[in-house]
Amino acid sequence: MCKQMIDFLTIPPSIRTEYWKESLRKNKISLHVICIIIFGAEVFNIFRVLFLSHSGLGTRNNRIYFGMYCALIAIAVLALVLQHVVRKAERSLQWAVQYGSILLIFLWHVCLNAYDLTRDPAAEFTIFVTAVLGIAIFIQMPSLFSAACLGTGYALFLALAGDALESGEKVNLTITWVVALAISFTSSHHAVISLSQRREINQINAQLRRLLQKDPLTGLLNKKAAQTCVEQKLAQVSEGRPVALYMIDLDDFKKANDGYGHPCGDYVLMETAWKLRIIFPEAAGIGRIGGDEFTVVLTDVTDRRKLEQLGHQLIREISKISWKNQRLNISCSIGICLINQPKTPYEQAYRRADRCLYEAKWQGKGCCRLCEIPPASWEAKQSDAPPGKQPRPLILISKNQE
Repeated sequence: MCKQMIDFLTIPPSIRTEYWKESLRKNKISLHVICIIIFGAEVFNIFRVLFLSHSGLGTRNNRIYFGMYCALIAIAVLALVLQHVVRKAERSLQWAVQYGSILLIFLWHVCLNAYDLTRDPAAEFTIFVTAVLGIAIFIQMPSLFSAACLGTGYALFLALAGDALESGEKVNLTITWVVALAISFTSSHHAVISLSQRREINQINAQLRRLLQKDPLTGLLNKKAAQTCVEQKLAQVSEGRPVALYMIDLDDFKKANDGYGHPCGDYVLMETAWKLRIIFPEAAGIGRIGGDEFTVVLTDVTDRRKLEQLGHQLIREISKISWKNQRLNISCSIGICLINQPKTPYEQAYRRADRCLYEAKWQGKGCCRLCEIPPASWEAKQSDAPPGKQPRPLILISKNQE
C-alpha cells in the first residue's frame, strides 16, 4: 500500500522532462487567464473603493483594501513580464517564475480573506475556498509542490484567521483543503499516466518505423530505406566530404540456392549481411536492395585505395562461406562510385555504381571496380581515347544468364 501511494505521488524519471515541459505549457495558459481575470476584477474593486464608496480613501480600512488590490495587479503584471523575459531560459528558471507567481497570488487571497474575517467575524471564507480549489483544478504541479503550496496557504490562513472561525467552519475548511489536495494529486497523476502512454506509443511507433525500414531476413535496410539513406548522404556531399556508394552482387548465388535449397540460400544471405557489418562497421547505411544484391554507403572517405581494399576484403570473406562444412564457391562482384560532386542525384550515383558492378562481372566475377563523380582524370582519358584503344564495351548480364 505504501509503495502504491509513493508511485501515485511521484513522477517517473523517464517522463520527468516531458512532465515539466507539459506543466509549463498548461500553466502558462492558466496564468494568462488568471491574470486577465485579476485585471478585470481588481480594476473594478479599485473603482468601487474610489468612486462608489462614500469615504473613498478617507478610512484606514479602504486604504488597506485599495493597497491590496493594487498589490495583486502588480503581482499579475510582474508574473506576465517575468514569464516573457524567461521564455527562452532554462526550464528550471521558467518553473521558478511560474510557481513563484502562483504562490504569491494564492497567498494574496489567503491574506485578503483572513483580513475580511478579522475585520468582520461574520464574513465567509469563500475567497480562500475559491483560491485553493482554483489552483488545484487549473494549475498542474508535482504532488510535493502541491502539498507545500496548499499546505502553506492553509496553515497561514488558520494562523491569521483561526480565532475568527468556529470549530465547524474549521472542519469544513480542512475538508475543502483535503479535497483540493486530492484533486491536485489526481490531476498530476493523470498527467503522468497520459505522458507515459504517449511515450509508450511513440516508442512503439518508432519501433514500427524501424521495422518497416528493415529487410526481414537479414536485418539490413530494405530497398526504400537504403535509397533514402543514400539520398540523405548525397545531400551532405561537399568539398573534402565525399560519399562512397558500393553496389554488391553475389556471383553464382542461384546455383547454391537451387543446388542446396532455400535454407542454404537464406543462410548465405544472412552470412553476407553479417560480413558486411563486420567489414563496414562505420557505414552510414547497409541495405539489401534485391534478392542477392546489397548496397553500402560510406561518408568522408577519400582514399580510393582503402575503398578498393575494403571491396577485396569482402570478396575474400564471401568466398569463405560454407554450408554444412562444404564450401559453396560463392563470390561477389562489387561496383564502387565515389561521389565528390555536390547535389548529385541518387539515380546518377546508382547508375554509375551499377555500371561498375557489371564491368566487374564482365571481367570474370569476383572483381571490384571503382569510378568517380565527377570522373577522375583516368576515366576522362579512357572516354577520350581514340578508336581501338577504348575499353571493351559493357555487357549487361541478367540474373537468368549468370
